[in-house]
Amino acid sequence: MGVATYIKDEKDAVKEVILQSGIKVKPVYTPDDLAAVGFDYKNDLGEPGEFPFTRSIHPLGYRSRNWTTRQYTGFGTPEQTNERFKLMIAHGQTGLNVAFDLPTQMGYDSDNPMSEGEVGRVGMAVDSLRDFEIAFKDIKLDRIGSGLTINAVASVMLAMYQSVAERFGYDKNKISATPQNDILKEMVGRGAWIYPVGPAVRLVGDTIEYAMKALPRCNPVSVCGYHIRESGCTPAQEISYAFMIAFAYIDNVVARGYRAEEFVGGFTFNLNIYGNLWETVAKFRAARKLWARLLRDRYGVKDKKALFLRGIFGGGGSGMTKQQPENNIMRGAYYALAAALSGAQTTALCSFDEAYTIPTERAALLSLRTFQILMDEIGLRDTVDPLAGSYFMETLTKQMEEKILEEMEKVKKVGGMVEAVASGYVQREVARQAYEYEKRLQDGAVTKVGVNKYTEGVDMEVELHEYNEDWAMLQIERLKKLKQERDKKAAGSSLKALEDAAREGSNVMPHLVECCKSLATVGEMADVFRNVFGEHREPSIF
Repeated sequence: MGVATYIKDEKDAVKEVILQSGIKVKPVYTPDDLAAVGFDYKNDLGEPGEFPFTRSIHPLGYRSRNWTTRQYTGFGTPEQTNERFKLMIAHGQTGLNVAFDLPTQMGYDSDNPMSEGEVGRVGMAVDSLRDFEIAFKDIKLDRIGSGLTINAVASVMLAMYQSVAERFGYDKNKISATPQNDILKEMVGRGAWIYPVGPAVRLVGDTIEYAMKALPRCNPVSVCGYHIRESGCTPAQEISYAFMIAFAYIDNVVARGYRAEEFVGGFTFNLNIYGNLWETVAKFRAARKLWARLLRDRYGVKDKKALFLRGIFGGGGSGMTKQQPENNIMRGAYYALAAALSGAQTTALCSFDEAYTIPTERAALLSLRTFQILMDEIGLRDTVDPLAGSYFMETLTKQMEEKILEEMEKVKKVGGMVEAVASGYVQREVARQAYEYEKRLQDGAVTKVGVNKYTEGVDMEVELHEYNEDWAMLQIERLKKLKQERDKKAAGSSLKALEDAAREGSNVMPHLVECCKSLATVGEMADVFRNVFGEHREPSIF
């Protein structure tokens, strides 16, 4: 799976293997290696489903339940997205993972000049509750959970999801939505931020506080190490930064007078499957163990289920290549294998054509079938944590744990994650790692098949998912009609109440729900926050 650095002798024999997290891999492992790292069965491994959950959060692993398949889906108009949702569900997908276009992610309506050329391009265009009504038409919202892959306006989208569910007659206590809602990783790894760090974290806290009381089956935040990893950080840094981000959100809500145990069970993670197979599996096993221990020791969490590290492990987008794109089918299968060996509860897989385009129907179904073959043919459900007890894997898991803690300590020394992001410390670290990796790729220290080795001969034409300018026209016309037909007084009143809550420091979520129901637009709600909070200024990192 690449990414590790291989140092060879003059006869091309491997002298040294260095994983991206800085761990050196020995040629052979024995019980002496377990002793050297202080491995203890009860404290480091234990039984599946029992603290510290290294092996699994479920006693029987995949024997008791399949992992949830949740392919990233959404493009163009809500009508097209609804059609793709139904296609994937009909073929066995068990959850939704909704992609939004860039204007929606940035809090702009489709008719905003900033939206030109981007409406529906990289995800579904959403301007109002009417669009959600179309996108989720005939979807059983009490049976199918939905990931909402959006951050700066995640509070708006969670309110909209509740509103559409109630409009369709579902009890809000029975619906399950997981907005990504991780604004700190946006400031580190993607750039789809709007508001300054402080108010942005406050909005995350508002969703957590609201979900505790009003949306008990929703997961109000999905801490996303995935995009930080995609931006260049090491596997150890991915977990350390994700945990420090999670602590920032926990601390915000604890400061409101709650105990972490009351809400942290609603936290989920979005983590990356990419890189060396063994390092990836060790990363997730160490992460489960550390998350449980840190919650117990730092916040006094005792409830067993609240200690579970839950989330979606998948993607692997940075591993996919434009060169020889059919190779990505094989890469995807190995990434899916890594997810299964890691004990993922939910998975998604980047399709082979994603280096070029929004996945075609054929590519999306191939990714889904990859998971289904692993579940039903290959034997990945036979036993829990099949790599447990391996001298190599247990040693590597312990070493990974230490590397994660080392990286967390570095963030603590600069004042915690909020300060580390506001000052640009984490951004500089990630940029440095990305630069170092690219150098190793170009000089051949890291092998990428079809890119810097075995480059001859198997390119193919990839079917492109063409952008259609008519999508924007349809959305703009729908938005124009909505503004003409809606109750302008009700919309204006709900937006004013939202502004008052934002200025007063009250929880904005109940007001966002009312805004959605009064058919206020995404842009109008986002602009309320822009006017109250201002906009984030990115720190210089060079």
